[in-house]
Amino acid sequence: MPAVTGMRALVTGASSGIGAATADVLAAKGATVLRTSRTITGPSSFACDFAVGVDPLVSWAGDVDLLVLNAGLGHAGPFADMAPGKIAELFTVNVVAQLELARALLPGMIARGRGHIVLVSSIAGAMGVADEAVYSATKAALRSFADALRLEVRSVGVTVVHPGVIDTPFFERRGTPYTRRRPRPIPPVDVAEALVAAVEHNRTEIFVPSWLRFPARLNGAIPGVVRVLQRRFG
Repeated sequence: MPAVTGMRALVTGASSGIGAATADVLAAKGATVLRTSRTITGPSSFACDFAVGVDPLVSWAGDVDLLVLNAGLGHAGPFADMAPGKIAELFTVNVVAQLELARALLPGMIARGRGHIVLVSSIAGAMGVADEAVYSATKAALRSFADALRLEVRSVGVTVVHPGVIDTPFFERRGTPYTRRRPRPIPPVDVAEALVAAVEHNRTEIFVPSWLRFPARLNGAIPGVVRVLQRRFG
């Protein structure tokens, strides 16, 4: 059971929300935490624009034991109404940049015989969500990548985290507020604590809150029924 104490951790998207909470939980447990986001948030942080590549970030971070790939963009609205270039932007930030960062740091983990990569997906990556078609696709890509990578490397842990509705600035930034009465948003620290526990117990996949595992598994078993329920209840 690996402990995060003493690990050198790099957390992307760490200026707020899940990323910031994860960085705080890791630091409280004794990890050395490097934070990256679009803006500098402190002495151990690095401002990174994933649209221009990951090389500067890799050079700054050095050897990393734990990589938490949390950075991402959201989008809500009918697929047919998406602006030109938005699809490429979402895949560049949510998928390509995250995988490029993993590609750059993974060889060092393999050479040292230890390490862990966490990919923050979404419940939208486990079952499609209406008006979030491309966002859902980017998060599903992370899940499939993790499943494949886990088969390639044995000395490095790979964990996928599927958060549900979280009380973060995510909805404001995507331009569409969350207005549903259910489910209620949960605090990002709940995801952070579950994420760190998953690393310490080397779990392959977690859902936060945990009850989301049921509809995700139901979708895999009887997708037709789930589609009917989604269309009826949203």
